Amino acid sequence: MPETLSPDSVGIVIPQSLHFADPLLLECGKTLAQYDIAYETYGKLNAARNNAVLICHALSGDQHAAGYYSMDDKKPGWWDSAIGPGKAIDTSRFFVVSLNNLGGCKGSSGPNTKKPDSDKYWGPDFPIVTVRDWVNSQHRLMQRLELDSWCAVIGGSLGGMQVMQWAIEYPEQIKHALVIAAAPKLSAQNIAFNEVARQAIQSDPDFHDGHYLEQHSIPRRGLMLARMLGHITYLSDNAMREKFGRELREGKLSFGFDVDFQVESYLRYQGRSFVERFDANTYLLMTKALDYFDPAREYNDNLVTALERASARFFVVSFTSDWRFSPERSREIVKALLAARKQVSYVEIEAEHGHDAFLVPIPHYMNVFSSYMKSVADTL
Repeated sequence: MPETLSPDSVGIVIPQSLHFADPLLLECGKTLAQYDIAYETYGKLNAARNNAVLICHALSGDQHAAGYYSMDDKKPGWWDSAIGPGKAIDTSRFFVVSLNNLGGCKGSSGPNTKKPDSDKYWGPDFPIVTVRDWVNSQHRLMQRLELDSWCAVIGGSLGGMQVMQWAIEYPEQIKHALVIAAAPKLSAQNIAFNEVARQAIQSDPDFHDGHYLEQHSIPRRGLMLARMLGHITYLSDNAMREKFGRELREGKLSFGFDVDFQVESYLRYQGRSFVERFDANTYLLMTKALDYFDPAREYNDNLVTALERASARFFVVSFTSDWRFSPERSREIVKALLAARKQVSYVEIEAEHGHDAFLVPIPHYMNVFSSYMKSVADTL
């Protein structure tokens, strides 16, 4: 809990929500007749209304990207290291919008919210949403905020995929696309990880075919296992070795099946804490959105053709130890952009943190990130 707020913090923030009554046709063929989107804003919109930045979150992210809800908060928003006065996304120069995607569990319409005109939760009946659906809903949010365009759309991991979709779907309304630790589509191995996570959740006896909220239960064991599996893939082998090695929790072996090693204790803690703050049906939806993302599919599987629609300038970042979305996958995006004759800057950051490196304030990463965003601000 912060005793005092740092001058580079956005400070105490207030979550907001907008209701949308216009039906939204989804890629799955279903329609959301109405829905809510939760969001936060940091910084001020300038007189020209051209300094707005959109933050797109990753799988387990939400709208709370920076600042604190109260002085009692134990920690700030998930990307507080990058958002604030003087930081990479400088709120003294940019008006920043961060939202919780449809299907999320932090205030936007999703499985853990009630159906319109009903006392029943959406649960498993909430339709499958895709990255394109998210971008379309984000575009509507932009219009409701009376913004004509984004000077930059920024995201890491699944957030970076949304950035690419924005550049393709609404090329005239995004000037800079910052794609961090992402990929043009998931590998078979990544889809496999997601399927194991989903099976862990769906096979939990407390899942109740997704209707667990009506049963006043939570599939804790399944969601905990899914998070433990995911967390392993977000860290590098070096990061885990550096942090835990083979350190014993009690200094000796138990010769049983309880926790022996510190890494086991850490994973169990991560799993248990995740269960308290995330919805299982939302986890299923988010992993499916990851699996389905493939913007080249509609262009004869040609990523170059898909990206030819873009007019934004791109900034692509990868991390050497990220084996979930390896630098090779970022280079695929860069090569396709160059072949499509687009402006692109690329940097590969030396880091030992694995996929989670995009959330870590690594000095070189923050320096190049800040430099790029300063160049964006200087052109406003």
